Formats: sequence, structure tokens, C-alpha cells
Amino acid sequence: MQASEGQDVGVGPIAQALDKREFDEVFFITDYETAHVKPYINWIKKRTPTPHKLFHRQLSSPTHFGEIYEAAASVCQKALDQYDDQTELTFHLSPGTPAMAAVWIILAKTRFPAELIESSIKHGVQTASVPFDISAEFLPTLLHKPDAQLRSLSEEKPTESANFGDIIYRSQAIARVVEKARRAALRNISVLFEGESGTGKELFARAIHQHSPRKGKPFIAVNCGAIHPNLAESELFGHKKGTFANAYTDRAGHFEEANGGTIFLDEIGELSKDIQVKILRVLQEGEVVRLGESKPRKVDVRIVAATNRNLIEEVSEGRFREDLFYRLAVAYLKLPPLREREGDMGFLIDHSLELINQENETQPGYKHKNVSSGARNLILNHHWPGNIRELQNTLRRAMVWTDGETLTRQDIEEALLPAFKKQDDGILNRPLDAEFSLPALIDEVAKHYLNRALKKSNTKKEAAELVGLPSPQTFTNWAKKHGVAMNKKRK
Repeated sequence: MQASEGQDVGVGPIAQALDKREFDEVFFITDYETAHVKPYINWIKKRTPTPHKLFHRQLSSPTHFGEIYEAAASVCQKALDQYDDQTELTFHLSPGTPAMAAVWIILAKTRFPAELIESSIKHGVQTASVPFDISAEFLPTLLHKPDAQLRSLSEEKPTESANFGDIIYRSQAIARVVEKARRAALRNISVLFEGESGTGKELFARAIHQHSPRKGKPFIAVNCGAIHPNLAESELFGHKKGTFANAYTDRAGHFEEANGGTIFLDEIGELSKDIQVKILRVLQEGEVVRLGESKPRKVDVRIVAATNRNLIEEVSEGRFREDLFYRLAVAYLKLPPLREREGDMGFLIDHSLELINQENETQPGYKHKNVSSGARNLILNHHWPGNIRELQNTLRRAMVWTDGETLTRQDIEEALLPAFKKQDDGILNRPLDAEFSLPALIDEVAKHYLNRALKKSNTKKEAAELVGLPSPQTFTNWAKKHGVAMNKKRK
């Protein structure tokens, strides 16, 4: 700038680079007002015929890494959009602040591969030698904390202070469950939640604890499905030193740790019937016996349990104790899957995006995301077998893959996980209750496949072959028996 004003200070790093090297075009990025920069640009134009473009990017500080990154990345993208992906970029490190030089190095080694140059009076213009691969060594360290946070968030564990206000809903289906849970929270009774994976059972359990007289006391969450069967008794009820290998000290179990507070037994249906008996004793007697001891210890614990199984069916099949079921289900609450929460999806999309933007706003170069109308329609019409957890993790995956500010339909499609193929459609696993009827079930299956065969064939002979029946007459007999209408002209 001083040289452009006629002062004898040398030409400066930018003019020096333009004097010594050839470029197809030069992009200048400045935070100064146009009137302040114009004399310098006119001076440069007289020195070199190289075309140039001037970009104004406002910075709150010349050392604000986030703003510098955004400004530099946007100009680089414009250069590539103007030409093509084969464009060779060069970044000049000498002008600007050290923070600006650091951002150019990061961009050159990661998002926009480029040659790095520097200028000095003593050495002239030369390629800057970076002594290590930043993309391999620096960025993993830089992103270590955000990645750990992302892994933690993917587990969808509610915060310790989760309450009913953290439950996002508009549908009446959830509103009724929330109201019942609020009422149950005030009473010192056991609560049993049933619902598919990802429907928010632990969030409800923590909210009940926070709104109960036990607030401020321990809340112990136990994933029963993750405990090895051989260790379940020790984990839940504790053990005495020397009871088994590696039992080096006396240890209190989860029930003792939760004394005075609440224990949340997630996936309780995974526990063996031997352990179920011991839990029943806690409910009946208010005491536990550590493994290797005979003397009971008093505990005052509220049990909130959850399962993705149908415990009534489990009881009828003999896999879960009936007496424990009724002791747990003093307050029985069934959480509906996301596909049955009419009116909640749009609300949950917006809330999830807001949450994800907040989670990632401190990451280098992160841009707040929104969704296109096409992406939103895809989300609204997806089945979401993993419920809220699957929805939020899909959006997180799309965020990782996408540099832009808008998640497109393609971004969401690529972020969706393949659906699990079930072994059957539920026909073989229906509960044997008062409503079950084997003749009705057989009739349902027969109608389904007879109608499909009729639609796919032109003759009764072809239809019979499709469903494995020996003759057209046999097919006709089956159709009459099960009330399947046939076209009289069909032969």
C-alpha cells in the first residue's frame, strides 16, 4: 500500500509475486473499503496485465479464524466454479496476518489443494515448504474433540438434567404419554415403558426422575442387554471380595449405587429369569444380597424399566416372570413409533437441524445447514424404523458428507442406511392371546397369495402353478373356500 502511494519501501509481497510469476488471474480479498483499496489496485494494474478480481469480505477481527476460513473458502470456490476442477490454485502466505497464513495452509492441504508461495526482500518469491502433511497429522487432532462429541451424540443419551420440556412433540399420541408420565413422576411407583428402539425411553425415564421427589438423588441407567449373563448378578447387586476371579475388592451393585434415587433398567426383557427373581425381591422386600454374601442390605430405589419387546407376549411364552411384570407395570406407558406420531415429523426435522447446528458450530469451517424441499419430502415419507435416533443420526451423516449450507434430497438418500430385511412379516410371531385364530390367519395368507396369482397370470392354470397347486380345478376350489372373486371368463 505504501509503495502505491509513492513511498520508497519496496514493492511488497503481492507485487513481487506478480513481477516474478505468471498467473491467469489474480483474486484479491480485502476487508478495507473500496476507496481505500482503489489506489493500490490501480497501481497494480499499471505494473502487470494479469486480470484480477476484488472481493470484499468483512471481518470482525484479522485473527478470527472462523471468519477468515469462510472468506477464503468462498473465494476459492468461486474460482473453481468460474473455471473447472482442473484449475491450479496458488495461495500467497506473506500478505495478511499469521492467522490468515494458517488458514491458507489448511485449505491448501485439505479442501482446495494448492501451491503455497511466500515473498521476502532477501529470498524473493519461492514455494513454501510445509514440513508435514496437515491433512494427515493436524486435522485429525483438530477434529478429535468434535468427532468424540459426534460419537457420543450418535448414542442419543439424554443429558443428566433432561426433563419433560426436552421432549419435542405436537401430536396427541405423545401428549397423552407425557401427561401420564408427569402424573407417575410424583408417585413413588414403578414405571414400565414399552416402545421400539429410538423412541426416547431413557429421555422419559430421566424426565420422571427430575420431576419426582427423588430429584437430586442418584439416577443410575443400566443397559441390561449389554451385561454379560455371567456378570449380571454382580453388576446389579454387587459382590464380595474373592467371590470369583478378578473380584479383588468388595463392590456395590447398581441398586446400591441408586439408593435413595432411581434406577433405569433399559431392555429389562434381556435379563434371565434368575435375575428377574432377584429384582422381584428388591421390589417386594426393599433389599439386595451381594454375590458371595448372605446378609441382605436395605435399599430405597425406584425402578423405571424399559423394553423394545412385547412383555405381555414374553410372559405368555414363559420368557418373563408374570409376577415381576405386574410389579413393574404399576404405571405402564407405551411410546408410539415415529411413523405413528402424526404432525410431529416437521417439528422434529427443524428441532434436529437446530440441535445439530449447535453441536457443530465450533468446528472449523462449519456452515449451518438447512434442508431443501425435496430432502424434507423424502424425510417426511420415510418409514424411520429406528425412530428419532435414526432420524437425527441420518441428518448428522448428511452433515458430515455435505460442505454446502443446504442438504439436498441426494444428500439424505446417501445418508440413509439400508433397511433391515425381516425374516417374516409377523405371521410366525403373533401373540397367542384371546384374539388369535389359526383359521383366520390361514385364510388371510391364502387370500393374499391367491389374489396375487390372479393378477400376475392370464389363465387359472398359470395361477395354480404360481402358488404350487396341482390343477386349475384345485385353484378354483381354494378361491371359493377363501372367498376370492374370479373373473368368469378366465380359463
